[in-house]
Amino acid sequence: MSNVREPMIHPIPILALRPTQMTVGMREVREKRKRWREQEKKKQAESLGKHMIPVVRGPEKRFYVVDHHHLARALHDEGVKDILVTVIGDLSMVEKDAFWGVMDNKRWVYPYDAKGERRHFKDLPKSIEDLKDDPFRSLAGELRRAGGFAKDTTPFSEFLWADFLRRRISTKTVEDNFAKAVEKSLELARSQDATYLPGWCGPASEA
Repeated sequence: MSNVREPMIHPIPILALRPTQMTVGMREVREKRKRWREQEKKKQAESLGKHMIPVVRGPEKRFYVVDHHHLARALHDEGVKDILVTVIGDLSMVEKDAFWGVMDNKRWVYPYDAKGERRHFKDLPKSIEDLKDDPFRSLAGELRRAGGFAKDTTPFSEFLWADFLRRRISTKTVEDNFAKAVEKSLELARSQDATYLPGWCGPASEA
């Protein structure tokens, strides 16, 4: 099987794309929508040409998103109908009942719900618009931008951080006082408890 990225010249309807995760951070989606709206029409067109969605071609010629779910959802919510994709893997020859096992083995799927609990593959949403909100995924994204951990090639690394934070910060704090939750996250990210997580940057150096 080839894993060479293969850009699709023809746009694909966003709603035809199949998610490989159950949740997104809606706060992060709203930020992407805001940045999109602030661009001029020409810049928006250029942006669509540059930010192709990585997908895997599966059985029945379906395309499964393996990254940039937040971008796809934000564009959909902003009324964008079609998007360019990059095929990073072809599993169209895999039998339907074996498909998700192969995807799981390649770490191209993350079937965990907003509570961080693993669900059956059949529970994965069928469309980008069906993705649920996980506030801790938004918190993990903000933590990375604040320098709490480094961007890492580990698949779904932000979700691993989200689950780490979920066990240590209350949902109420994240929803009612996001700034306080980020501050607490930065402390936790420097702790020894976080050393196993992708992109861990270590404790803050002492002056």
